[in-house]
Amino acid sequence: MFLTNLLLQIIIIFILMLVGVFLKKIGFLRDTTNTDLTKIILYFISPCVIIKAFEQKFTADRMITFLITSIGVFAIYIISIIISKLIFSKVKDKNLQRTLKYGSVYPNSGFMGIPLAQALFGSQGVFFSVISVLAFNIFSWSHGVSLFNEQKGWKELSRDILMNPNIIAILLGIFVFVFSIPIPNVVNQLLDYIAAMFAPLSMIIIGCSLADIQLKALSFNRLLILAILLKNFIYPIFSIFILIALGVTGTSLLTTVILTSCPVAGLVVLFTLESKGDAEPGILLVSLSTILSLITIPFIIFFLNFLHLNA
Repeated sequence: MFLTNLLLQIIIIFILMLVGVFLKKIGFLRDTTNTDLTKIILYFISPCVIIKAFEQKFTADRMITFLITSIGVFAIYIISIIISKLIFSKVKDKNLQRTLKYGSVYPNSGFMGIPLAQALFGSQGVFFSVISVLAFNIFSWSHGVSLFNEQKGWKELSRDILMNPNIIAILLGIFVFVFSIPIPNVVNQLLDYIAAMFAPLSMIIIGCSLADIQLKALSFNRLLILAILLKNFIYPIFSIFILIALGVTGTSLLTTVILTSCPVAGLVVLFTLESKGDAEPGILLVSLSTILSLITIPFIIFFLNFLHLNA
């Protein structure tokens, strides 16, 4: 039943992406509009969704699960970063090397992961998915940025992390959760309206970004397949064993695995452009990984269910 719902949600997400492609092709969405909407989603809608997710009854068991899952997610990132560094450090092309290192590790947890968790598990799924979002922001804005901008110091990187609206929302949400602070009814309804926009708008923007990609015009490198294999398949399976070993179960386990299984984060393209590098490998990596995730995410969840049935 769960796999059926998962497949249904992935199909809906894929259709929403196609809507984005269609709107871009007919000229309803322009590059400037896409950029503006991306900022709105990342820095306004996403923080609102995160705060809303923490409006839950505080229990010691839920807090313990939250902390144990956090340990697992941070361990997954650290191990993945080390493995990718060992694999891709010998790539001579510096631009390709950093694209492979970043792309193989960082999932599209914000744009694709949270909407999927929200659709499958509601606010409970978003509650546990913020762990992955927190880890993503910490590692991406420190290790990830350092790959593309070696001149940036740790002081500046730390400031970027702390000033990220999603991190601020997570800290505020934890405060609301731990001290059981009620959210006023008017604010609560406002958050509900904003949260409803998150999934469809995110998927449409991803589709809009993919609309201009012409795969025939891109030069292909076989190392990109290895990076996609790591991101879409190997690291998610690896995460299953780490989380199960830590005793993570239920919604927390499913949500975390789904977010880990998400395709390559689009930030790899933005970081490359910001550092005045060649964005072509990043574009190809994101597009192929996103398309293949329609197959790999259900497979990863099927594998997880198989382990549980045979445990």
